[in-house]
Amino acid sequence: MIEVENLRKVFGELAAVDGVSFTARPGEIYGLLGPNGAGKTTTISCISGLLTPTSGHVRVAGRDVARDGAEARRALGVVPQEVALYEDLTARENFEYWGGAQGLRGAALRQRTQEVLDLTGLADRSREPVRRFSGGMKRRLNFACGILHQPKVLLLDEPTVGVDPQSRVRLLDLVRAQARAGTCVLYTTHYMEEAENLCDRIAIIDRGRIIAQGTLAELRALLAEREVVRFSGQFAPERVRAALQALTDVELLQVEAAQLTLSLAEASRRLPAIFAALAEGGAEVRDTTLSQPSLESLFIKLTGKELRE
Repeated sequence: MIEVENLRKVFGELAAVDGVSFTARPGEIYGLLGPNGAGKTTTISCISGLLTPTSGHVRVAGRDVARDGAEARRALGVVPQEVALYEDLTARENFEYWGGAQGLRGAALRQRTQEVLDLTGLADRSREPVRRFSGGMKRRLNFACGILHQPKVLLLDEPTVGVDPQSRVRLLDLVRAQARAGTCVLYTTHYMEEAENLCDRIAIIDRGRIIAQGTLAELRALLAEREVVRFSGQFAPERVRAALQALTDVELLQVEAAQLTLSLAEASRRLPAIFAALAEGGAEVRDTTLSQPSLESLFIKLTGKELRE
């Protein structure tokens, strides 16, 4: 349902998206996981037709977005990161506007409006101005406007940013329901736990490039069951590098004056030897954190930094 081939989008000297390729199937939740500024929103904007790619090809439901944009957009529902609602209007009036923009009229629009209100739990507030809604309610209404016309492909750009935990759970359940109904969902996020718990396949994107993609199991396999150990304290990078060379099968992911990150198997068993090597390298360790293999571990391994950075 979504085919992206060698997509590039350049702004001046900045390549916001640089050679991105992936496909997403009907009934699948495909995740784009990466930090702010990684190129997720630019990718979605190119798929939806809001931006024209510098090069590459994008097809939605078999339609080329550049050559046959109107037909491609008929298959699309878009839920942007910024809430796109008219706050002086009621929920029903917002549906009238956005449904009308998608070609819904009369009884069909009224029926679908009621279905979506019930689905999102907003029926009892449907005649109130949206400005009275909580942040979580606005997010649900924003989502509802994107699915009102029952799109075959749904683009979700960080739909849970800034919402309370209860609203987040409700939104994620709504996303799963769309996929179960056969909709192809493209979901961008910088939340590791969302990607791990929600997505069928995941692409890790950083600085405009996809650096790994696959199922959660396939991505975890790239770590070969290695754990990540983080040390905070005081470190002399060159001395630490030299001291760790004496240890076998210990991968140095990151070393700075105040932080050190390693990847290795059976980390808990090997910590005494690591502490001894660090002491020999003049390091002062104040805190140690051990993490099981995860998407965050993989992101650190591939980029040398934590996702939130």
